[in-house]
Amino acid sequence: MKKLLNSVDTVLAESLDGFAAAHADILRLGGGHKFVRRAVLKPGKVALISGGGSGHEPLHAGFVGTGMLDAACPGQVFTSPTPDQMMEAAAEVDTGAGVLLIVKNYEGDVMNFDMAAEMSAGPIEKVVVNDDVAVEDSLYTTGRRGVAGTLVVEKIVGAAAEEGADLATLKALGERVNKATRSMGVALTSCTVPAAGKPMFEIGDGEMEFGVGIHGEPGRRRDKLRSADEIAAELCGAIAGDFGDIDGKQALLFVNGFGGTPLMELYLMYNSARNALAATGVTIARSLVGSYVTSLDMAGCSVTLSLLDDDLVKWWDAPVHTAALRWAM
Repeated sequence: MKKLLNSVDTVLAESLDGFAAAHADILRLGGGHKFVRRAVLKPGKVALISGGGSGHEPLHAGFVGTGMLDAACPGQVFTSPTPDQMMEAAAEVDTGAGVLLIVKNYEGDVMNFDMAAEMSAGPIEKVVVNDDVAVEDSLYTTGRRGVAGTLVVEKIVGAAAEEGADLATLKALGERVNKATRSMGVALTSCTVPAAGKPMFEIGDGEMEFGVGIHGEPGRRRDKLRSADEIAAELCGAIAGDFGDIDGKQALLFVNGFGGTPLMELYLMYNSARNALAATGVTIARSLVGSYVTSLDMAGCSVTLSLLDDDLVKWWDAPVHTAALRWAM
């Protein structure tokens, strides 16, 4: 294993120290490295909190800032944050309008966020993201996994929260976006957890894993390596098939890298995915390409399709200023 680190025991804390120092204009690091929060809170705004195991950067801490999250709780690599982390984050960023938790559908995350909600004071609601169409149950979940679609939920709900929407409205909006979002990924290599010092699974030079999870969990099947067009056709076919008829609808197409794939290849995959979706009749109204929901150093990508209406387009286009996602309108 070759990693840029000092010690496997301190890699997360030191990474968070560097992250907070590099983006001190946007965010602050909570005590004990338990959470990252917005530098300036907006009084009377519903606070949005997410989190999960580290190793998926920039998710979630990279999305803390104006127009997205108020706080993010990082667990150890591929390990859920603990309830006390969420409780302390909620106490820090709740300015009186309540808290909405945005949770990826992994058993550890859901359990710990639920415990935090039960023990916290003040109104708290949650949205569970389960956009992965690859498998119904996996090593870490009951039901579908929450993957790259989490970014879409956080961006759209974050924009509405910034404009003053109340807690009930934001919960309903998050559930609506989740229901309109589907994802599926493919891995070309495994990833290496620093503490383990070796790849999580073995995959041959001429192989790929269809439907892999963001922790390296098995997908639908192991197959021989195929062309980008063939990979995109299968991913998009599974997504479109799960939606059913999407002819005439508009959508966001998001091609996400897993951490070890060059941007050149991600744009090539975007082109292949866009071509594959042309036959469905869907109109690609918005796009996002890049490594935003990663799996350490895994090579591969996922494709996410989110159906949009005029309101969701408005919230997607709304200004955002975070470490990893920034635009102004």
